[in-house]
Amino acid sequence: MAKVGKLRSIQQIPVRPKSQLKTDTIYCGDNLQMLKEIPTDSIDLIYIDPPFNSNRNYEVFWGDNQEKRAFNDRFGDASAYIAYMRPRIIELHRVLKKTGSFYYHCDWHASHYVKVLLDQVFDGNNFRNEIIWKRTTAHSDSKTFGNGHDTIFFYTKSEKFHFNKIYQPYSEEYIKRFKNIDKDGRRWQDDNLTAKGLSGGGYEYEYKGAKSLWRCPLETMQKLDKENRLHFTKTGGIRLKRFLDESKGLPCQSVWDDVNNINSQSSERVGYPTQKPIPLLERIITASSNTGETILDAFCGCGTTLIAAQKLNRRWIGIDISPTACRVMSQRLWDIFRLSEGRDFYVEDLQKTEAELRRLPHFEFQNWACIALGGIPNKRKSGDFGIDGKLYPIEIGKKKKEGKDLFGDADFYYPIQVKQVDKAGRPDIDNFETAVRRDGRSKGYFVAFDFSSDAITEIKRLDKEGDIEIVPVTVKRLLEIENIYRVKAS
Repeated sequence: MAKVGKLRSIQQIPVRPKSQLKTDTIYCGDNLQMLKEIPTDSIDLIYIDPPFNSNRNYEVFWGDNQEKRAFNDRFGDASAYIAYMRPRIIELHRVLKKTGSFYYHCDWHASHYVKVLLDQVFDGNNFRNEIIWKRTTAHSDSKTFGNGHDTIFFYTKSEKFHFNKIYQPYSEEYIKRFKNIDKDGRRWQDDNLTAKGLSGGGYEYEYKGAKSLWRCPLETMQKLDKENRLHFTKTGGIRLKRFLDESKGLPCQSVWDDVNNINSQSSERVGYPTQKPIPLLERIITASSNTGETILDAFCGCGTTLIAAQKLNRRWIGIDISPTACRVMSQRLWDIFRLSEGRDFYVEDLQKTEAELRRLPHFEFQNWACIALGGIPNKRKSGDFGIDGKLYPIEIGKKKKEGKDLFGDADFYYPIQVKQVDKAGRPDIDNFETAVRRDGRSKGYFVAFDFSSDAITEIKRLDKEGDIEIVPVTVKRLLEIENIYRVKAS
């Protein structure tokens, strides 16, 4: 279970002094308010991948098809979207260093409107590239050409900006051009050394019987010969050897078709509908920042930007309004780097009181309760047959057998039921008992703010009979557990 850092309400975030802004921190809340707390000209690189539907409900993340449709279709008005994004883009421009770079990731829904907005805020003269990322293989749309790419707009704040050139591996066809092999095994192809026909003239002299107008002076020719970089042809000419192993590769172009998208079998997949692959962010971060510089993602979702920044030894700041997303980011940092929340990085502004948890959207509350209990929330939020999550015992969860799933032969777990109610009653317990039996389990955990007396009586009866054990867990108890983790982390 991911440990929980310092928590505060999304709805009522007190204003922090700007001097208290921390890197390597995930902030949970409205990014417009958070951005106003970041000092001007303080961020080296900004990448954002905002949803087209900025009015999304933040429970629509983790894999249910109905929720994905809501995620995709909730925002249909491009003008409303631009109105939502404009003040955020203005703040992002403000916090970016004068030498900084900005990347805006979007798709066909509003890319043309976004470009106009960015030209207005960043100045069209600071537009550097429209990057086309081929995110899918060919597929068939019924009445249009297949929409298989995303657009990434690359801007800078001024003419003076950092850029590290990116090189891609050569194709097999290109490598075949290096058909000559030296005695030491180095592959090379020959290139012209004469200056005939070139503007600017050259150097006329004879070298080892070959007389011509050369591109380099005699001293350079002698140096190339000493380094075994000259090829003496059978006709008495001299050519330059270009070695394959000295080439950095093909300079990266504005069409990226070599970075694969997340698929259902990908090891980095966490179920976030618009999750981007780590190599995509690594390319952007490598190109537009240097070691130790600060990266900001103000719509960081499941945290891919933070993962890539951490891998590349950058400092980072992540902002997202979803508590679930922030918890998933925290867990990914632990899973990949073994970074401990409260020691190696921080999570700020998550809910910490029962009153705040009551105001969470229903599915967000389910996710919070399952994760706080140490379980895994169901990706499917409708038709779950009364089971909202699964709790795997630690001793079982550590096992991984060849040819089996993560939890061994039986996929052994305890069902979790979550009710966002003041008091769960006897009917709730009866329904969960049925779900536990139907799932073939002998034990389950039920989370609610409290339980009625008849619910507790029924739980005790089941326990006494020894057939089914239902463990009641209050929200107050889960908060106490999280407080223990926070104290240990600090």
